[in-house]
Amino acid sequence: MTGRLVIVGLGPGAPELMTPLADDALAAATDLVGYASYLARVPERPGQARHASDNREELARAGHALDLAASGKSVAVVSSGDPGVIAMASAVFEAIETGKPSWREVEVTVVPGVSAMLAAAARVGAPLGHDFCVVSLSDNLKPWDLVLKRLDAAAAADFVIVLYNPASKARPWQLGEALARIAKHRAGATPVIFARAVSERDESIDITTLADADAARADMRTLIIVGSSATRVVTRGGRPFVYALRHAELVEP
Repeated sequence: MTGRLVIVGLGPGAPELMTPLADDALAAATDLVGYASYLARVPERPGQARHASDNREELARAGHALDLAASGKSVAVVSSGDPGVIAMASAVFEAIETGKPSWREVEVTVVPGVSAMLAAAARVGAPLGHDFCVVSLSDNLKPWDLVLKRLDAAAAADFVIVLYNPASKARPWQLGEALARIAKHRAGATPVIFARAVSERDESIDITTLADADAARADMRTLIIVGSSATRVVTRGGRPFVYALRHAELVEP
């Protein structure tokens, strides 16, 4: 008998930002599959098996989950944020397309979650209130030249740019190069938000400018939002609000 597979978004970190639907899906699973640090965020339940793996083993993890589901298990694949935003849902569907015929018979459901970019945006105001795009700076699955090409296009088109996976021990230089690339198209006064560990105990939010943005302040738990010409900062006594105008004019590169 074929089981079922649910791809669950855990949200950005705080338990209160995980949806009731996600919690129900996790409780109903016989098996949990995911990156070890994400599995650690899910409360242990009696009789529920856990299958942890390294963060770089997405396709292998997806295949394992599909094998479990094909054998009759009720499987939940856990993912941080929203599973469809640079996360596990894509890996599962790629595995289904290219893998075993039996995997196509598995019932698959995606349970959305609060993405890190939405949680970070809410902390400072509404920086994603106008057109924006998301770019992962990781070159594990795509060449760095393609990342730069997309940054050039997004910056020239005056999108607000959300940067995922900005830095790691193996990639300490990429964020600096990415910010320099964007700066070719943007004024130095453009607002930039560094949001680290949003909704967790060690959360930090820094609002700066493109001219003063220091790549060294970011790690893999940091998300960065680079404003556009329509981005505004409202100064006040506490932390300022950052928002994007709902109307904008064409900015020539």
